[in-house]
Amino acid sequence: MDYFFVSEDEFARLARTGGLLEWAEVFAHRYGTPVRAVQQALEAGRDVVLEIDVQGAHQVRERIPSAVLILLTPPTMEELERRLRSRATEDEEDLARRLEKVEWELQQRSWFDHVVVNDDVERATDEVVAILQGLPVTTEG
Repeated sequence: MDYFFVSEDEFARLARTGGLLEWAEVFAHRYGTPVRAVQQALEAGRDVVLEIDVQGAHQVRERIPSAVLILLTPPTMEELERRLRSRATEDEEDLARRLEKVEWELQQRSWFDHVVVNDDVERATDEVVAILQGLPVTTEG
């Protein structure tokens, strides 16, 4: 699916009236998934993959209990911090907040259907594809 950009007022209306399957405010930015776009894809027989945070995953689980939830995790917190620092997109305060949030998110892993460690992009991608195709998942690196 593509990104859709709406005004603050329209976003608030969609959130208030159930027009978003999930939504969250993450680091002063609001994100959400329009329920209509997901319904249309599912009705057309297509699978839908959402790239959302843990807050959104909770909301999806509530609205679509049969959804398959996959949590992508960093191999270690140290590696995640290295990756974030190498992007150079956040100041120290924002980086500390992001890392604190990740610690909470990792504590939520038990209610996801699958946890994939993103230690190697190709291997992690293969594992996610296998999950989506209903194939046996091997976690050998």
